[in-house]
Amino acid sequence: MSYLEYNTKRMPSGLTKVLYLNWPLVALLIAVGCYGFLMLYSIAGGNLRPWADPQMKRFALGLAIMFFVAFVPLWFWRSIAGLAYVASVLLLLGVEFFGTIGMGAKRWLVIGPFRLQPSELAKITTIMALAAYYDWLSLKKVSHPLWVAVAAAIALLPALLVLRQPDLGTALLVALGGGVVIFAAGVHWGYFAAIIGSAIGLVTAVMSSRGTDWQLLKDYQFRRIDAFLDPTLDPLGAGYHINQSMIALGSGGWSGRGFMEGTQARLNFLPEKHTDFIFTTLAEEFGFVGASSLLLLYMLVIGVCLLTAIRTTNRFGALLVMGVIGTFFLYFAVNMAMVMGLAPVVGVPLPLVSYGGSAMIVIMVGFGLVQSTHIHRARLPS
Repeated sequence: MSYLEYNTKRMPSGLTKVLYLNWPLVALLIAVGCYGFLMLYSIAGGNLRPWADPQMKRFALGLAIMFFVAFVPLWFWRSIAGLAYVASVLLLLGVEFFGTIGMGAKRWLVIGPFRLQPSELAKITTIMALAAYYDWLSLKKVSHPLWVAVAAAIALLPALLVLRQPDLGTALLVALGGGVVIFAAGVHWGYFAAIIGSAIGLVTAVMSSRGTDWQLLKDYQFRRIDAFLDPTLDPLGAGYHINQSMIALGSGGWSGRGFMEGTQARLNFLPEKHTDFIFTTLAEEFGFVGASSLLLLYMLVIGVCLLTAIRTTNRFGALLVMGVIGTFFLYFAVNMAMVMGLAPVVGVPLPLVSYGGSAMIVIMVGFGLVQSTHIHRARLPS
């Protein structure tokens, strides 16, 4: 049955939709958000300002948006997936010509009183577009080179536009999030083996381009790679973030120094303590136990969402959920690896914990789509 033939009479009513919400997921997201509020309160020296109070308001707005997205039937999100993708690409092109510069990168569009970061939006719209694409595509064509190339283009176009800003971390999340959907759709593993081989070649080319006229990364990005490989080369420069992060992580020990007792954050040794490096603040104050408990909550969120993907009979919904949880996993995995010195510093926030607006709202939109799949999964056409 097509979406145009969908029988709206079988859709649950408003009250029923509330009952059908995945309430364990809501509780888990609130628990993760509370970690952020607690740490931002601590970092500010026991004050709600300047970070905890705005963060709580943004989280409340994010919850409201999640509920709104959840109550909208999934067939609607499928029908606008292509339009949303095109709009996000146009916004990324708008950044190229009309964007504002902040912290050395052109990533934002100012539209009236709003400051929008289209690269965050692209993470969700790319997943939506690929899920709709594979929902439309015959299963027999999934691994055909032509149709794989179309899917790759859908994932890479916004990623390349984000990379030009430059924003390596977000570009990787956009591309890898799209890759999760492509993999979940059943594309042959040989393509991914080829991609891994190409990635090795690309890394070689990137490193070889340093200092040439065709240099592929910015100088500050190369310095981040150097700091990743050997933080002691420039302990007060490019390696400063990693060195201070490792000190904070190590000083936390098993149970931490105690709430509001972290010296690295309180004495401002730790840069970006309220955004990219907030996990190290958590580890310093609450130790291995606190850091592991947050990781456990993240894994529970993924597990609850994975059950929704498994139980739905709708291909678009299942692929959409897989894309959302794949991107969510990449968010915290890359951030944690980054602050522990296991990956270069690429500016990826810790989801729902790091201070910020655009990333939080987009994540909550993603979980709204998961909730929409959960609510309507028993009533969707197969």
